Parts: sequence; structure tokens; C-alpha cells
Amino acid sequence: MQIINRMYQLLQRRKNQKSFRALKENKGGIDFCSNDYLSIARNTVLKKKIHQATAAVDLGSTGSRLLSGHSTLHHQLEQKAALFHQAEAALLFNSGYTANLSILSAVPRKSDIILFDALIHASLHDGLKLSVAQSESFDHNNTKALEELLVKHHKKNIFVVVESIYSMDGDEAPLIPILKLCKQYNALMIVDEAHSTGIYGIKGEGLCVAKGIEQEVFARIHTFGKAFGMHAAVIAGSTLLKDYLINYARPLIYSTALDPHSVLSISMIYDHLQENGEQFIEELQERIQYFLDNSCSIKDQLIVSESPIQGIIIPGNEPVSRACYQMQQAGFDVRAIRSPTVAAGKERIRICLHRHNSLEQIKALLNCLQQL
Repeated sequence: MQIINRMYQLLQRRKNQKSFRALKENKGGIDFCSNDYLSIARNTVLKKKIHQATAAVDLGSTGSRLLSGHSTLHHQLEQKAALFHQAEAALLFNSGYTANLSILSAVPRKSDIILFDALIHASLHDGLKLSVAQSESFDHNNTKALEELLVKHHKKNIFVVVESIYSMDGDEAPLIPILKLCKQYNALMIVDEAHSTGIYGIKGEGLCVAKGIEQEVFARIHTFGKAFGMHAAVIAGSTLLKDYLINYARPLIYSTALDPHSVLSISMIYDHLQENGEQFIEELQERIQYFLDNSCSIKDQLIVSESPIQGIIIPGNEPVSRACYQMQQAGFDVRAIRSPTVAAGKERIRICLHRHNSLEQIKALLNCLQQL
């Protein structure tokens, strides 16, 4: 009974802090919430093509990749992903979460050190917990603080973990200065490209490719749950890294492989981006620029970002929840990001912009924010 009572008290504390989580059905409204930046998840033409192409494939993969779950479709997708993201090899995972768990739990060893940006995703933090290596954070996007840690730990094998685009603030990591420091101090760089996959680069290859540093980054995690409108992920890197993960990444070894329907769907989305990615990115950038050009009335609350992710700071769990509810009542599908997901005092309404948002919808959203 002590355990039951403890669970009850912890949930009650969440409720008192206005941070209680619950699953809610999406009741509609203009989408300024989802990660479907390129509107691929709702693309009716692509949906029809995928439906026709996947009609003949098996429902399930039937086992892990190392048993019965690996197929020609899996192999072809990994080859296509490696080519698209300009990597020597790519390894498929069931989600970005398991990919991040795998890279950090499998590669760094006990004598190593992992230096990570303070604002990396929760999945990377969980990977750090599973790792036998030591770890230490540096202030967000602070290259001076990173260099101090590199100097401090220069005798160890060092991994530096960052995101290319940060999921809450929407800002860009200074990848080139960080890479320069990694090369100077012989550190290996790991970049989570979840929120840049599909929307940076000429056709969506990611921010590392857009910066021309893809060959010098040890590992890049490209997830399909955002701009690709699907789920799963690949880790792009060397053939050596791929072989190592196949042998030592427990989330891969002991998970049922991704089903053939999903694998073929992701492969067809890559083809779709090869044909349309440049146009899609241009259309998305037009909407981002329109939002920024017309957001002067909320500039004091706006987190500066040139990505689809725009954060409107409203400190406090209760005030931000109240503001979010008012916007939902006005017909906008937005969500409040509360502490402890973000630091106390940094609570915000997280706005996501998409290709399917019209300029009129964005203008109406800005008017609603201004009224709040």
C-alpha cells in the first residue's frame, strides 16, 4: 500500500503544480501544433500511392532485425537514407527515441566523457542515464563553456552531443564552431537532426548537409516523426558505426523490427522529397518569414527562431494553460509547454508552422496572440 500511496501523492503533486499530463483526443482546430512541417502526413496524393504500393506487403515484420525481421525493404531503405543524407551508411530504428538510446548507451565506454548541450531532448538524457560513460552539460549553445569542458577532459575520449534545431526553442546550434572545437580537441560529434530533417538542405537532407559538415560528424540521427510525417529513424554515419550498433545497440537487437508497411512508406516519402523537397521547403520558409515579419506586436514574448518552431513565453503553468485554452476556444490547435518539460519561468505556447497553414491563418493566429 505504501507504493500505491506514493503513486497517488506524486500524481497529486503534479495536479497541484498544474503540470498533470493526460491523453486528449485531437478535436480539430487550425493546426499550429503538429510536427508535420511539410504537410506530408496529410498529403492525399502520396497517401493514395502508398496505399497502392503497400497493399501486397506483409502486415508485420515477425521478429527482430537479427532474426526474421530484416528484409530487402529494410536494406533498400537504409541504402536510400544513406544516399539522401550523404552518409557512408545508415541504420534503421523504430523511433528517434530508440536511436538516441542506442547511440549513447552503446558507443561511449566507462573511461569516456559525454559533453552535452543543456537543452538536448529527453530521449538523449535517457540515453545518458543508460550509458556507462561520465557526462557533463554545458550552457545552451555556449561554445566558450564547451571549450572549457573540452580542456578539462582533454585526456579522455570525448563525445559532444547537440541538436541541430532545438525542439522547444526552435533555435539553431552553432554547428560549425562546435565542430571546429571537436576537431581541435579530438572529440566526436553526435547531432540529433530530428527537427532539421526534411526542412534544411536543398531537399531536406538536414542541417549538417546544409552546412557542408556531414562527413566530419560522427553520427547524425534523422527521425521520421516530424517533417516526414511518419515514425522511426536512422542513424547516419560510417559503416563501422553501423556494424558496431548492430552488435551492441540493445534497443535494436531486442526490438521487433519496423513493419514492412512503414518501411515502404518511408522509402516512398524519400522519393517524394527527391521530387518535391526543394519546393516544399521554399513554401514552408515563406510562411515562417511571414510569421516573423508580422510578429512585432509579440516580439517581447517571442523566442527568436528562423525554424518552424516559434515559442511564445507565458511564465507559469497556470497562466500558460489558461492562454492556451483561450486560443483553442478561438479555433487554433496549439499546446502549452509547461514545467518540468521546460524550466520554471520559461513556460510557453509552442507554435509550429506548416506548409498547410495559409497566410490568412497565420495572420489570424498572430491577431489572437496579440489580444492575449
